[in-house]
Amino acid sequence: MFISLSEGILTIRADGICTTALAAVMLLLGVWLKGQSRLLRKYCLPAPVVGGTLAMLLVFLGHETGLFQMEFDTQFQIPFMISFFTAVGLGAKLSAFSKGVNKGGKLLLIYWLITAFISLCQNLIGLTVGRVIGLEPAYALLSSAISMVGGHGAAGAYGSTFLKMGYPASMEVGASAATFGLIAAVMCGGPMGRFLIEKYHLHSEDMEEVRPLPEKPRELTHQQMAKLDILINVAVILICMGLGVWLAQGVGILLNMTFPSYVCAMFVGVLVRNLNEKFQVYRFSESLVGSFGEIMLNLYLAIVLMSLKLWEMAGILSGVMLIVLAQVAFMLTMCYFVVFRLLGSNYDAAVMCAGLCGHGLGAVPSAMVNMTVLADQYGMSRKAFLIVPVVGSCLADLAYQPHTLLLIKLFVENLD
Repeated sequence: MFISLSEGILTIRADGICTTALAAVMLLLGVWLKGQSRLLRKYCLPAPVVGGTLAMLLVFLGHETGLFQMEFDTQFQIPFMISFFTAVGLGAKLSAFSKGVNKGGKLLLIYWLITAFISLCQNLIGLTVGRVIGLEPAYALLSSAISMVGGHGAAGAYGSTFLKMGYPASMEVGASAATFGLIAAVMCGGPMGRFLIEKYHLHSEDMEEVRPLPEKPRELTHQQMAKLDILINVAVILICMGLGVWLAQGVGILLNMTFPSYVCAMFVGVLVRNLNEKFQVYRFSESLVGSFGEIMLNLYLAIVLMSLKLWEMAGILSGVMLIVLAQVAFMLTMCYFVVFRLLGSNYDAAVMCAGLCGHGLGAVPSAMVNMTVLADQYGMSRKAFLIVPVVGSCLADLAYQPHTLLLIKLFVENLD
């Protein structure tokens, strides 16, 4: 960490290690605040969101008052995300779903179609609101599915394209819309899932199925594990991460596109876990891998939130903000009145609605943290934790990209 005084302003630059340490502190603060606040527990706000938001507001306050500035090195952000999805893959024991394979496949298809329909509606809402308030179609589309579903990466990619087409504020509009969507995703997803669960008195079927079963001798708890077993489990996670990154690079070359590393890492984890179930190569600990993944996810989200620069959103056009607010209202309305019922009106459906709010407004990690906080409080939903990452990480992109490109061709004028 480097501290300097420049033009009377205290500047604090945190390197990768210090940034991670501060994220851990804010995570612990979030856990403590949730323990002290009944309101935070009631609305299922994740601990990293609580702590990360406080850090974000503190940094914003320092910037606005001119008292101090903080700069964070987010180099560990992506590895944390990849490690989390690797743990998700390693936690997926396919034999546990053998009774409902057909039903699960149907549910995945339904969820994907819902995601595709919502992304189309997001673009149409953006264009409609933009036309009413006189906003350029390029900025309207940047505030729609591009930022809501595609996140900061897609917003930056499309923003640079629009910039070349003669729209100077494209990068700022895309980044601001994606940032607001990310915040809304983690603020609304958990409470939405909690509301559905409480209103309809839902409960986890997975808890009922799993609880009576004794733990298999090959699945160890922390207390039963020797140092070698812990080393092997952690090594397997790291190896799966490395293979996933390497595989993603190969797939990207074949498809001529940037393919998400965390998607391949998750599938490598699924493959390794289920091969180990068959051949018993090493002693797998579901509790260790699950806890490791959850910690990585929490640190990732804490870093994302505390490093957000709210002052960069201050210049966002009021019209863009109106469109983003309309997207949030539409998502919540769809989840409550339509999506929950289409997915079966059960506990899995409620958790998947929370996940949809996450990756439909922000990003896949937002979906996972929304579902995790519900699983911690109400019980596990294995279907949700398998379907949502698969759809949100790659299938959703396949759904929204074609009609987005078509709408750009139809409505966005090349000004250069």
